Amino acid sequence: MLSEQILKTSELTKSFGNLIAVNNVEMEINRGEIVGLIGPNGAGKTTFFNLVTGLEVPDKGQVVFKGVNIVSMPPHKICKLGMSRTFQITRSFGEMSVEDAIRVGAYNRLGENEVPRKVDEMVEFFELDDIRKTKCSDLGLASLRKVEVARATATEPELLLLDEVGAGLTSVELIKLMEELKKLNQETKITLCVVEHVMQMVMGLCERIFVLDAGKLIAKGVPDEISNNQKVVEAYLGRRSYIESDVTC
Repeated sequence: MLSEQILKTSELTKSFGNLIAVNNVEMEINRGEIVGLIGPNGAGKTTFFNLVTGLEVPDKGQVVFKGVNIVSMPPHKICKLGMSRTFQITRSFGEMSVEDAIRVGAYNRLGENEVPRKVDEMVEFFELDDIRKTKCSDLGLASLRKVEVARATATEPELLLLDEVGAGLTSVELIKLMEELKKLNQETKITLCVVEHVMQMVMGLCERIFVLDAGKLIAKGVPDEISNNQKVVEAYLGRRSYIESDVTC
C-alpha cells in the first residue's frame, strides 16, 4: 500500500526581483517520515519553508497539505490545520519564561483548561523542568533550540518543519537533540521535515533527503544515494573538487 502524502508541492516558484529563489520545486512528504532538505547557502531552503507555511505567497504553483491547497492561506490558519515550524533565529519570547513560551504554542489548538497539561507534557518530554521558570533571554543556545522545538510541538502539529535547529550545537548537544527528535517522531507520529547544514544530523536522522541548488530541486533519495550523488557534491564543493577528491557531502 502506498504511503499517504501529507504534503505535496507542484511547480512551486518564487522570485525576488531577478532572483528566482524557488524554481518549479516538486516535493512530496509522506505521513510519519523524517525527511531532510539540504543545499548550499542561498539554495532557497528557507524561502521554501516560508512558502509552505504561508509567510510568502508563491508566484506560481501549489502547496497541498492534507489534501487542501493552502496557497494564500494565512500562517495562523495553516498552523491550526496542523503544520508548525521553527526558525533559524530562535523566536522564543525573551522576557517570557520557558513554560510561558511553550504555553503560547499550546493555545493553538487547546483551550484554557488543557494548556497546562500540554505545557507539562512538553517540559517533561524535552527535559526542561530545571529551567521551566527561567527567562528565555537567560538561556544558552542549546536550551533555546529545545524551547523553540517544544513551543512548535505544543501546537500539536501533524507536520513539523525544523529550520537549522542543529546549527551551533556541540556534538554532544546535537546527538541529544537527534535522539529527542527520533523519539518525537516515533512516539507521536509527527512528520518531520528538517532543513539543515549539519550533515551529521541530516544523515543520522532523515529517511529521505531532498537537495536544492539555486532554487531548483537537483536530487532526492535515501542518505547513501545523496552522499554519493555527483550533482549534490558539485553543488557543495564545485566540479573541480568533485573530480580531485573522494569527499562526499
